[in-house]
Amino acid sequence: MENIRLRFAPSPTGALHIGGIRTARYNFLLARKYNGTFVLRIEDTDQTRYVPGAEEYILDALRWCGLSPDEGPGIGGDYGPYRQSERKSIYLKYAEQLVASGHAYYAFDTPEELAILRSRAESDGNTFKYDAKVRHQLTNSLTISQEEVHERINRGDDYTIRLAVPQDELVLIDDLVRGRVQFHTNELDDKVMLKSDGMPTYHLANIVDDHLMRITHVIRGEEWLPSTAHHVLLYRFLGWEETMPAFAHLPLIMKPNGKGKLSKRDGAKLGIPVFPLSWKGPTPENTFIGFREFGFLPEAVNNFLAFLGWNPGTDQELFDMADLTRAFSVEKIGKSGARFDFDKARWFNQQHLIKMKSEDLLPWVKPIISEKGHHPDDAFLLSFINLMKERVHVLPEFWDQGNYFFTDYTHLDEKMVRKKWKPELREAFNHLEALIQTIDDFNAENIQHHVKYFITEKELSFGAILPILRLSLTGTTKGPDVFATMVLLGKPEVTRRISNSYLHFDKITG
Repeated sequence: MENIRLRFAPSPTGALHIGGIRTARYNFLLARKYNGTFVLRIEDTDQTRYVPGAEEYILDALRWCGLSPDEGPGIGGDYGPYRQSERKSIYLKYAEQLVASGHAYYAFDTPEELAILRSRAESDGNTFKYDAKVRHQLTNSLTISQEEVHERINRGDDYTIRLAVPQDELVLIDDLVRGRVQFHTNELDDKVMLKSDGMPTYHLANIVDDHLMRITHVIRGEEWLPSTAHHVLLYRFLGWEETMPAFAHLPLIMKPNGKGKLSKRDGAKLGIPVFPLSWKGPTPENTFIGFREFGFLPEAVNNFLAFLGWNPGTDQELFDMADLTRAFSVEKIGKSGARFDFDKARWFNQQHLIKMKSEDLLPWVKPIISEKGHHPDDAFLLSFINLMKERVHVLPEFWDQGNYFFTDYTHLDEKMVRKKWKPELREAFNHLEALIQTIDDFNAENIQHHVKYFITEKELSFGAILPILRLSLTGTTKGPDVFATMVLLGKPEVTRRISNSYLHFDKITG
C-alpha cells in the first residue's frame, strides 16, 4: 500500500480510555508497517463536553506509549488545522452543498417541540425517529416555502441541517474486520449534520476531515459501526465515493469477567488501571490511576493492548515495537470481544522487565527507592535490580518485595517462624554467625560453600537452617537467592540481622 494515511481522532472530554490507546496503536502500526502517516486530529465539535486539560492528556498518553503522531496539533502538517473547532467554516460549505443537491435540509424544529414528540412516542411504547416517515410532517425546508426558509435564516432563527436519508435502499460496507455488512436505509434516521450553534456533528466533520486529510483507512471501535451507513451515504452524496477510506471496526474490550464492555468505572471498582496515565478529576469519582502510575512499562502496555483483539497467528507473545510493526495486519483482528485480563497484563510487564537490561531499568527503579528516603549508589541498585527483576510484576514491587535491602524489614512471617524455629537451633546459629564473620571473600559461591559445609558438619538439615537464615535476613522465606542476598546486604549487616533475629524468634515461639 502506498501513501497510506491513518488517523486517531479522540474527543477531549476527559481521560483517554485504554480502548482509545488500543485504537491509536492499531492505526499507528498499520501506518508504520507501510511507511505511511499517522495523524492526530482532535474532535472537539461538542464544546459542551470539552474538559480543560484533556487534549494535553491525550498528547502525553500517546507520547508515553510511543505513538507520536506525524501530523497534528502542535506538530503541524499540510492538512491542518487539526482541531475541528478551528475548522468550523469548512463544514458549513459542505453542509450547504448537501442541501443544494437535495441530500440534506434545514430543520427549524425547536428542542422543546422534539422533546414533546419523543415523549408522545414513548407513552405509546415507541421511539421517536426523525426520518423519511415523519420529516414531511415537521418544520423544515421540505415542508415550508423557500421564502420562509430564507426569512427564518435571515432573522437568526435557530436551525439544524439534517441528512435526507433515502428510503428502500441497502447500504453495503466491506469491513476489513467483519466482512460484508449491510444496513437498510429505512432503519436509519435523518441525523443532524450541522448543529444550531453552527458546529458540525461528528458525522459531517468526520467525513469532511477524513476526505480533506486524505485518510485512506479508518480503524475505530465497534460502537461506530452503526454510524458507518450514514458515513457511506455522505461520501456518496458529496461525490467522494471513489476515495472513501477502507473501514475496520475493532471488537469491544470486555470486563475482566468477560461480561459487558469495560468502562472507566470498572477500574475504580476493581482497583486496576483502565487508563494509560492517571487522571485527576474534580471529584474522587472522576479520578483514576493509570498504567504508568501503577508501575507498567509502556512497551508492556503496548504488547498487552495489541493482543486485545489481534493475534499474530503464531505462538509468539512477546513483541517490541519493531516486532509488532512487522507482524501486524488488520486481517488478523478478530470479531469477538476481547477480555481485559489484568493478570495477563501483569505477566506481560514482568516479561518485559526480565528482558530489559538492568542498566536500562535503573532510571525506572531509582526514583522509587529515592521516594522512600534511600539513596544508594548505582552499583548497589544495579545488583539489587539483577536480583529482583525476575520476581516482580510491576515497578513498585521492587520496593514492596525488596525493601529489606535498604532498611530493617518491617514485617516478619510469624507463621513460618513458628513452623521452623526451635530453641535448640540458637547455639547452631551462634556458630553460623561466627563462621560468616570469618569469610574473607564474601561472594555468593564462597558463602554457599561455607554454609553448606557447616550444615553437613553439624549434622543439621538444609530444611531446618536455610529458611531460618532467610527469615533472619529478610523477614520472609520468599525472595531471591539467599546467598546473593547476603552478598548485597554485606557481611556486617548480615551478622547484625542474624544476631538481632533471635529475640524476635523466641518472642514469637514463646
